[in-house]
Amino acid sequence: MAPKVTGKKAASSASSTLTSKSTASKSKTAAGSALSQTAAPKKITSASAAKAASKTLSDGRTSKASKTAAASALSQREKSSKKK
Repeated sequence: MAPKVTGKKAASSASSTLTSKSTASKSKTAAGSALSQTAAPKKITSASAAKAASKTLSDGRTSKASKTAAASALSQREKSSKKK
């Protein structure tokens, strides 16, 4: 699979999320992770940033820009190979 990087639209959304004064810290964590991966195909989203991104996506009060950035960050998380 080709390495993933944050696209222009998601990077713009992440930037908007980070500069917003009304955005929650979990959304900003996910946005920061997405923005840090704009030109770094070897970087992956950390477990804590992935958790923040997941909570951002499931929160109904979150803006579309924050959800776009969170989705980008979450898509760049390595798949866990847990066995149940």
